[in-house]
Amino acid sequence: MSADVTTTEYLYGIDTSVHDDARFYQRPHAVAFPVVKKTPKRVYYEINGRTRFVDRQRLEADGKVQRVGGWWESDLTVYLSEPVVEQPKPASLAELKRAMADAHPDRESGSHEAFIAARARYEQARAAA
Repeated sequence: MSADVTTTEYLYGIDTSVHDDARFYQRPHAVAFPVVKKTPKRVYYEINGRTRFVDRQRLEADGKVQRVGGWWESDLTVYLSEPVVEQPKPASLAELKRAMADAHPDRESGSHEAFIAARARYEQARAAA
């Protein structure tokens, strides 16, 4: 028995996961789109059940293609290889404590609202540690 195995090719994008509700926040991450067809001029791929295409020559020459679309779409920029998405380093407890002290109302630059916000960030980080 011979199995006809075809390799699936992918294009990639970055999902920034922008929502109005912070409960659903996810850090930006790479997502894969299966390639469904290649022609000499275009590469067709699937996203959310829809087929879209990009210019093949530009994709192969530059490694990425900027599409026309909404800023929220994960395929606004389509990459030939999986992009590395750098994640911001969370602030240390010492940095958050310093920011809380700087925001204190007794300091010249501090205010009550800024102190409450800084303290909430510090308490949240402390609870997570």
